[in-house]
Amino acid sequence: MHEMLTVVNHPLVLHKLSIMRNRETGPKEFRELLKEITLLLTYEATTHINTYEVEIETPLAKMKGKMIEDKKVSVVPILRAGLGMVDGVLSLMPNAAVGFIGIYRDPITIRPVEYYGKLPPLNENEVFILDPMLATGVSSNRAIDIVKNAGGKNISLMCIICAPEGIDMISRHHPDIKIFTASVDERLDEKSYIIPGLGDAGDRLYKTR
Repeated sequence: MHEMLTVVNHPLVLHKLSIMRNRETGPKEFRELLKEITLLLTYEATTHINTYEVEIETPLAKMKGKMIEDKKVSVVPILRAGLGMVDGVLSLMPNAAVGFIGIYRDPITIRPVEYYGKLPPLNENEVFILDPMLATGVSSNRAIDIVKNAGGKNISLMCIICAPEGIDMISRHHPDIKIFTASVDERLDEKSYIIPGLGDAGDRLYKTR
């Protein structure tokens, strides 16, 4: 197991992921499950975020509490499937900035093709890159390059399912990146789809096939 990798195998995550994998699950339920699993991954992925002290008053007494500065968080989904994870993160950190990176994997060359990019100022923000499926790692690896070139330093990659091949690629090129996932599956097939996986996340989200 890679030190950079955290597998969130909570029973709630496993339950929801099993429903997501089922070929009979339709797009409405698939979208809802993706949001819910992302929310649960976010809980784990934010354990390292700094807190600051605030003074508050309960109905009974004054006290000092802890809060996070979610305005110093940036969420970067990889289009298009990563869009399905954004609401899960923002439900817990509603003041986070959101950037977008459009990348697809060329089916012939398996190289990343970047077609869109719009990032907020990253500064010293905590950056969470969102991509439901870490398969070959080509797209996520390129997205991490883009975020780093824009000044991002504290970067985590959140995926629903990972293939060992994708984890290996990220660990070779970006050993400083933290990966949070609900499952590490068996392998990639000859078309670079994750097995057993859940199919094409984008197609199942948006009913495009």
